[in-house]
Amino acid sequence: MKCVERILWIVVRCKDGIRDSVMVVYKRKIAARWVPHFLSPEQKDTRKDICRELLSRYENEKETFLVRIIAIDETWIRDFEPELKSQNNIWKGITSPRAKKVRRQQTKVKQMMIFAYDKFGIIVTDRVPIGSSVTGDYYKTFLAKKLRPEIRKKRPGMLQNGVSILHDNARPHIGAPVVTLLEKYGWERLKHPPYSPDLNPPDFDLFPKLKEPLRGIRFPNLDILNEEVSRRIRELKKDGVLCGIKALPKRWQSCIDKQGDYIEGL
Repeated sequence: MKCVERILWIVVRCKDGIRDSVMVVYKRKIAARWVPHFLSPEQKDTRKDICRELLSRYENEKETFLVRIIAIDETWIRDFEPELKSQNNIWKGITSPRAKKVRRQQTKVKQMMIFAYDKFGIIVTDRVPIGSSVTGDYYKTFLAKKLRPEIRKKRPGMLQNGVSILHDNARPHIGAPVVTLLEKYGWERLKHPPYSPDLNPPDFDLFPKLKEPLRGIRFPNLDILNEEVSRRIRELKKDGVLCGIKALPKRWQSCIDKQGDYIEGL
């Protein structure tokens, strides 16, 4: 009995120390977070400085700043896109085996599309002809022959009030033909830091919402794929579905708070 009492006394005296020791050594194994690029200190500073500048303009101009922004980007539309890891999550019992799925790869059947949208939704899309690529001249023609007429048609007064183009630093976007055209129209090109999809509305808003319902489905040909993509675009045009432009001030602030590092949940 004395032996048992002695053990209990030791446990009572030592439990706090044991708990503290366990808390010190306890670690949890988690998956690494994927990021688009390992940002250098200089690149983080650039991101932070640009976000400060844009946020300051928003604070001064309020909604009139956001309603002038048109975000533009290109993306590949494929006849098969693998499901995201989160889409494979299913409920299972404690003793049930883990479900299995065959990993399927992307195919070579694809088409490039250009999207332009603002705070109120998609303004225009463009299917780049198969075998063609988005060059500076092609992008210039898109701006002049497709985007500008659609702005005049769908956004009365916008051309008079001012247009601010937000696109990334891809070569076709920043080449001389496009720069000259923007100057001719008096359209502003907003600054955008390199390697920053988390600050580009099509990347964090439009494209995920367009593609996620299509993942895991194999389309037999491009015609059927394009029909489904057109249906998805109609869904995205409904009020309140796309909110990337509205989310920009919060994202600019988050980037500043993180000292230029990537925002969680790209």
